[in-house]
Amino acid sequence: MFCPTRSIRRLIRPLLVLALLSVGVRGEAKIITDGPEEMIGVGVEEKVGTQIPLDLKFRDQNGLPLTLGKVFDGERPVLLTLNYSNCPMLCGRQLNDLVAVLSDEEMKWNAGDQFEVVSVSIDPNEQPQRAKLTHQRYTNQYGRPGTSDGWSFLVGDGKNIEALADTVGFRYKYIPDTGEYAHAAALIVVTPDGVVSRYLDGLGNDPQTVRMSLVEASEGKVGSALDRVWLTCFVYDHTKGRYAPQAVRIMQLGGGVTVVILGLALMPYWLMRRHRHASVEPAISNHEDSEDATPQ
Repeated sequence: MFCPTRSIRRLIRPLLVLALLSVGVRGEAKIITDGPEEMIGVGVEEKVGTQIPLDLKFRDQNGLPLTLGKVFDGERPVLLTLNYSNCPMLCGRQLNDLVAVLSDEEMKWNAGDQFEVVSVSIDPNEQPQRAKLTHQRYTNQYGRPGTSDGWSFLVGDGKNIEALADTVGFRYKYIPDTGEYAHAAALIVVTPDGVVSRYLDGLGNDPQTVRMSLVEASEGKVGSALDRVWLTCFVYDHTKGRYAPQAVRIMQLGGGVTVVILGLALMPYWLMRRHRHASVEPAISNHEDSEDATPQ
């Protein structure tokens, strides 16, 4: 007996994994245009510089209503993901990967202090109770004390979810036969005011790239002075999904450092020369005064 749901599920799942892993988010737009019908149109269209509507309404994992204006409050940059709790594969892998990055020893910052993490469910039927279980799972896995409030899991109705997804270029599809969603994995870096700053791969990010993306999104408001200097010499390379050195900026910085070092090296010489000059002038002046005072 032919069972369409099971057959389609077996067909879609391996294709879904392969397709989404190949989609990534490097480049300007990665939308699937060929392959299974269920996957056509799925992917990520980068919309850097787009303002996220702050009046969109959601509920957090505790069931409390909020607008995105509360999330993007101008204080901290935000790492935004779009997932759903009942996702059988990709969402779990993406969120596990994100926890690994945020827990890495190179990532000194904590969610809720220097940045926020917001995961929005693309499933309009997901309820806060389910989102809370997902929140507990990943914040416990994150494990850093006092950071559970820095990672929010939001649910909402279809209209608000679609408005947010459309704004950030996140293209997904509901598959009625399986009750699942075909979607990509993307980590979206957003400024404190809700402007899309950077798209990163949903999988396989390194802590340094995530940290520098947050520094960039905050316009230097988070991070050390060294982070900001580092950022001036490196630019994001879409082809590699990480920050790469920019020769001109490094040469400019190197030239400036050279001038400073030379200045510091020559400072003792200038000071000594000035001191000698200052000592000679009184001696000459005293000699001239003595000559003027000699009787004629």
